[in-house]
Amino acid sequence: MNRKLLSALSIVLSLTALPALADMPMPPDLAHMAQRRPIVQIAILLDTSNSMDGLIAQAKAELWRIVHEIGTYQKNGQTPLVQVALYEYGKQSLPASEGFIRQVSPFTTDLDVISEALFGLTTNGGDEFCGQVIDRAMGELNWSADPADFRAIFIAGNEPFTQGTVDFHKSVAKAAARHVAVNTIHCGGFTEGAQTGWQEGARLGGGAYLSIDPNVAQLHVATPYDDEIVKKSDKLSETYVGYGKSGASKKARQVAQDSNAKMAGSAVGRASVKASAKMYANADWDVVDALEEKGVSFRDAKPEDLPPEMAKLAPEQRDAFVKQKAAERTQLQKEMAELEQKRRAFEMGERAKNALKDRNTFDTAVRKVLETQLETRKFKRTEEKPGK
Repeated sequence: MNRKLLSALSIVLSLTALPALADMPMPPDLAHMAQRRPIVQIAILLDTSNSMDGLIAQAKAELWRIVHEIGTYQKNGQTPLVQVALYEYGKQSLPASEGFIRQVSPFTTDLDVISEALFGLTTNGGDEFCGQVIDRAMGELNWSADPADFRAIFIAGNEPFTQGTVDFHKSVAKAAARHVAVNTIHCGGFTEGAQTGWQEGARLGGGAYLSIDPNVAQLHVATPYDDEIVKKSDKLSETYVGYGKSGASKKARQVAQDSNAKMAGSAVGRASVKASAKMYANADWDVVDALEEKGVSFRDAKPEDLPPEMAKLAPEQRDAFVKQKAAERTQLQKEMAELEQKRRAFEMGERAKNALKDRNTFDTAVRKVLETQLETRKFKRTEEKPGK
C-alpha cells in the first residue's frame, strides 16, 4: 500500500472518530438521531414563588401545544429532535445556599418526564435570582455546540430581574457567547418588566422580551373532532409496551400524563404530539420504538427483561408481537393525523369567523418567539398556523 493511500486512510479514520456533535456528549441511543436530525434545545426557567400559581398552571396546560408547534417545523427536510430542560427558582423551600434554585430535569427527549415534573411543581414565597438561575442553566446543561441547532432559554417570573448576587449581565453574556438566546417573560405589566431589567436581559441575550397575564386561561376552540382524537390517543397508548428495568414505571408515567393532560385541558395537544413518531419517541423503554429506532430484536431477550405478555411467548413469536403493535400504532397515528388536519381547519375557520385571538399567556409568548427565532435559524414551517 503506497504512502498516499495510507495518508488518505488515516484522514478518513481520524474524521470518523470525531463525535457527532463537538463538545456535546450524548447518550448512545440519541447520538445516531442527532447525526441526521437538527436539535431544538429549550430550557424553561420558571419562578415558583408564592404568586406564580397561574404561571405554573399555564405551563402545565400548554406544554403539549408548544411542543406540537415545534413539530410543525423542519430543517433540511427533517423534523427536529426536541430536548427540553426545566428549572424552578424563587421558592422558599429550596436551599438558600443554592440560590433557591433547583434543576428539575436536565435536557431530555422524554416529554412525559417534563410533563410529570410540571405537575409536581408547587409554589411558596422566596427570592427570585434570575441572573443566578441562568448561570446555573448555562453551566449545568449539555448544550449543543453545532451551529445548525437551535438553543434557547425561556425564563418567566415577576420580580425584578436584577435580584441576587449573580449579575444577570454576566450570565446572559455567557449564554449569548454560546449562541443561546435568552428570552424573558415578565408575569405582569410590560412597562414594569421593562423598568426592572427583563427587557434588558432579553436585549443582551439576543432574545425577545414579552409580558403575560399569568392568571388567565388560554383560549381553546372546541371542534367536532376533539373527542375522537383523545379516544384514539388512549388506544395509541395501548400500543406502548415497556421493557427492561424501567419499562413498567415509564409506561405508568405515560398513562399518568395522559390523565394529567385531560385534567389540564390539554389532551388534544398531547394527542397531536403523540401522533407524531418523530416528536414522541420512547426507544429507551417501549418495544416498538426500540425495534424501529434501534433495530432491537427481543427474540433472545431474558424473560425478566420482557413485559409479561411477551415473556410467555416463544422466542420466534416475540418480534411478530412487536411488529403487530407497530402496525396498530402506525394506523392509529395515520387516523389521528387526518383528524388533526380537520381539527386545525375547523379551528382556523372559527377563529377567522369570530375574530378570535390567543390570550396573553405563557404559551402564546413562547410560540410567538419560536416562530420568529426558528425561522431565523432556517427552520421552515410545514403546517399552516391557526389564525393565519
